[in-house]
Amino acid sequence: MKKACLLAVALCPLSAMAAGTAQTPDKLSLGLAMDKGLSAVAELGNQYRFTVGNEGGAFDYILTRGSFDANVPFTWYVGVGGYVDWDDNDDFGARVPLGLNWQVSKGWDVYGQIHPELNLYSGPELQLGGAVGVKYTF
Repeated sequence: MKKACLLAVALCPLSAMAAGTAQTPDKLSLGLAMDKGLSAVAELGNQYRFTVGNEGGAFDYILTRGSFDANVPFTWYVGVGGYVDWDDNDDFGARVPLGLNWQVSKGWDVYGQIHPELNLYSGPELQLGGAVGVKYTF
């Protein structure tokens, strides 16, 4: 319970930012990913990504996005976020997603990311996670 409270306190400023921008009409993306196990993904405004899976959940705020070159079909992104695992270890902490996005057709995106994680469950511990997913933008 203490871990869940700490994560909620850590994510409150980020959720307040999301609520503040929710007044403007933003694009909504929904999809599936392998992030915290098999996961459902919701992305608001191409900036706020919520992931809930059978092994845990995560929230990522995408800080910046960019492109490589006109001839490269991929774009990149960098963000910050937090996660909680509810499988065997009940880990929680912060993460920094670094990813690639590929628009395969109109509205459909495939993405892959690695995210260095700072696990705070039983003292600071650095870990490396990853995710792959597909989402549709409405």
